[in-house]
Amino acid sequence: MRAIIQRVSEASVTVEGKKIASIGHGLLILLGIENSDSQEDINWLSAKIAKLRIFNDANGVMNTSILDIKGEAIVVSQFTLHASTKKGNRPSYIKAAKPETSIPLYEAFIHQFEKDLQKKVQTGIFGADMKVQLLNDGPVTIIIDTKNKE
Repeated sequence: MRAIIQRVSEASVTVEGKKIASIGHGLLILLGIENSDSQEDINWLSAKIAKLRIFNDANGVMNTSILDIKGEAIVVSQFTLHASTKKGNRPSYIKAAKPETSIPLYEAFIHQFEKDLQKKVQTGIFGADMKVQLLNDGPVTIIIDTKNKE
């Protein structure tokens, strides 16, 4: 499971001209799921993101989490995070899980993240052509892969 976490001042998701999700200060999380992902990946990644200290404290130091600031979140599925660009110029998405595998894992991640945040999170629509708009705060962008826990 791979996530790109962006600290945002605001973010939104629009599908077919209709805004379906919108937040202020918080996190925009792009989530890619691969075939080998499991509930263990979900639990680890959700807890890691919830406790990630990437928001400024009173001294302007990145030392607080989304939990600490009571921030908002949007989770958007993005299979292209598992693109392989090793050969040629056309990315291969062979590692990205098919919808029958990824939809239940995506939904389970959302459920777990809401549990860890102790609040509802907003989402995109799985498989839809989405327009994601954000104002990256910092900019702060973190990439986390459950298969590479550095």
